[in-house]
Amino acid sequence: MKITKPLNLALLAVAGLTFACGGGEKSTETTTEASTTAAAPAQEMSLEDKYKDNPIYIKGLEKVKGSDCTSCHMVERKIVGPSYAEVAAKYENTEENITMLAQKVIAGGVGVWGEVPMPAHPGLSEEDAKDMVAYVLLLKK
Repeated sequence: MKITKPLNLALLAVAGLTFACGGGEKSTETTTEASTTAAAPAQEMSLEDKYKDNPIYIKGLEKVKGSDCTSCHMVERKIVGPSYAEVAAKYENTEENITMLAQKVIAGGVGVWGEVPMPAHPGLSEEDAKDMVAYVLLLKK
């Protein structure tokens, strides 16, 4: 007999919690009305989806992944050097900027993004560096 009272209270608490969390009955009219009036939030397209058919993106991503770039850079987060998104925000996507930035990747440098130097990549061809930079500049938000 002593177990019945706590058990009833527990069942009552679970039933109340279930109802409060949406377990109670609702009319289908209200649910339908609410779903049609509420606008679905816009989903941001992933970079892979956005650029899946873009040859500049595909070629540049492949070359970046095969290099040491990811040791210091990420797409949206600063590690040692700026994120690719920060670089894309700073530089307009023009042939002049692609050439200039490709030369910086090959020669290395310091001072534009702080005091941590970017090492030189003398073994990288200018064409590969340009492909990588063109990929980075596509990442502008």
